[in-house]
Amino acid sequence: MAKKIESSKKKKLSALVVDDSSVCRTVHVACLRRHDFETYVVENGREAVDLIRSGEQFDVIFMAVEMPVLNGIQATRELRGMGVKTMIVGIDCDLGYLGEHPIIAGMDRMYEKPMTQEIVISVRQALLNNYNI
Repeated sequence: MAKKIESSKKKKLSALVVDDSSVCRTVHVACLRRHDFETYVVENGREAVDLIRSGEQFDVIFMAVEMPVLNGIQATRELRGMGVKTMIVGIDCDLGYLGEHPIIAGMDRMYEKPMTQEIVISVRQALLNNYNI
């Protein structure tokens, strides 16, 4: 089950962070909260797919590529196969990943960890431009 991370700021956008590392989830949430994202976290791609399948919706999904249970590539392919149009942003340590390229699998963007303010600002701006918020 996704865990909602509370913030006192007014929310405009929602983000799902999918990462098996608790340290990375903490860093990602901290960056996102600084930019008023309502943030949820899960630990692997299977949890993300199940959460979306249950009806939850997010403006953006930050997805690690290498995870146990269901990795980010597999989860992205499954989400796209379900018709999910949400922006999926891959974020991982190894951009030289030897498997299927994340963009080919359906991710919209790919960044190297750790998440930075510049990444969040770029994604937020793309979302705001797309949604005309």
